[in-house]
Amino acid sequence: MSEPTESKAVTMGDPQSPPLEHDDDWQKSASPLIRFYSHPWTQIVLISVICFCLPGMYNALSGMGGSGQVDSTVAANANVALLSATAGTALFLAGPVFSALGPRICFLIGGWTYALYSGSLLYFNHTPKGAFVIASGGILGVGASFLWVVQGAMMTTYVKESQKGRAIAVFWVIFNLGGGIGSLVSFGLNFHSSSGTVTDSTYIALMVIMIFGWVLGVFLCSPSRIRLAQLHKAVETEEHSIMGSVKIAVKTLMHWRVACMIPLFFSANVFYSYQQNTVNGMTFNIRTRSLNGAFYWMAQMLGGMLIGFILDMPWLNRTNRARLGWVVLLVTGMAIWGGGYAFELWHEARIASGHIQDIDYTQGKLSTGPIFLYIFYGAYDALWQGFSYWLIGTESNSTGRAAVLVGAYKTFQATGGAMAWRVNAQHASGRTQLGMDWGLCIGALVISLPAVWTVSTTTTVERGADPSTPVVEEKKIDQEV
Repeated sequence: MSEPTESKAVTMGDPQSPPLEHDDDWQKSASPLIRFYSHPWTQIVLISVICFCLPGMYNALSGMGGSGQVDSTVAANANVALLSATAGTALFLAGPVFSALGPRICFLIGGWTYALYSGSLLYFNHTPKGAFVIASGGILGVGASFLWVVQGAMMTTYVKESQKGRAIAVFWVIFNLGGGIGSLVSFGLNFHSSSGTVTDSTYIALMVIMIFGWVLGVFLCSPSRIRLAQLHKAVETEEHSIMGSVKIAVKTLMHWRVACMIPLFFSANVFYSYQQNTVNGMTFNIRTRSLNGAFYWMAQMLGGMLIGFILDMPWLNRTNRARLGWVVLLVTGMAIWGGGYAFELWHEARIASGHIQDIDYTQGKLSTGPIFLYIFYGAYDALWQGFSYWLIGTESNSTGRAAVLVGAYKTFQATGGAMAWRVNAQHASGRTQLGMDWGLCIGALVISLPAVWTVSTTTTVERGADPSTPVVEEKKIDQEV
């Protein structure tokens, strides 16, 4: 993070950055290319494209159920290792590294691990020993914590307060387009497959895309170079010593509003294991699972656009947008999980009759209902995560504090996900997993209500630096530099 003084500025991950106090003059003298590069929306689109190539392609794999394998146990255990590693590093390792080295270096440290995981599945296709896959999952968990802290801090602070919903929507569309396209590619490559596992070419194609996305990380921009006044004001108020960073982190995590959000964070990934391995993985054949994966991630795009629109409605103030978003999550959640219960009763009867991984998308009367349920599951995930990120964005315009909040988000999200994947790996019944997911989600919404109800209409510079500071209105904070 940059540390401005009267004589010089030391900038997070970018020692050549100009002093913040002279940013207006630098922007006027910079070339059009540099101005375009440092524009907030350029960087939002860039991190979205990177996530299209990395977690987007990973989602294409996991969305096929069992990462494209007949036996989902190895993939489930790899996800336990992945999420456990993320939970242990997102807050206490990735956040401090981000603050010390900046988004570019932080991302490059972790981004390559996605290609490693895809390579481990290619290896597993020829040598059915799960240890390498599980170990790669753990390494990916560390790398993913670095990527998501970078992404979350950028997405929640690099744009105006009035545009944070749109930033989330743009990211979610581009990011999940990766999962959708990756799943369609897998659908084409496995169209005539009857083996139950995806082909080598699927894993190789995804590896190439992942490596390309990692290389794009060299173009990530330091916060001090972003043309946004609210971000610069927040950076100027941050403490950059080790003790100062620790103080901000402790105050942030101990604040009652953040405590109310923790159940939202914990529940953000608990439903993946049930939806991907049980609903999709145990119901459909391999090509239909790939097609469903495409539908799932495309539904995420629509869900991201919907929640982004709701959270940026210009005719409502931020407080009322927060409350409306909460109501949308509650109503749609009860409806979708209720449909999931009806599916589970039907699914249990089919399993008892010996019908497993046998439904093809061409069986219209049999496949339509479960396919649409899976589509709605995808849309709800986008609503949930978009709302959670937006709440994080209402807490601060500081990348340093946002990194702490996103680190906490990913830590608790990964903890909940690891728990759920372990339950799945232990072959808990579908009804048990459904009940767990449904209960956790609705319970989290209830607990988060005090924080949602008290969202302020704007975030002051002082509040961004210190969460205990009273909120005071500041009308001009969205001004671009």
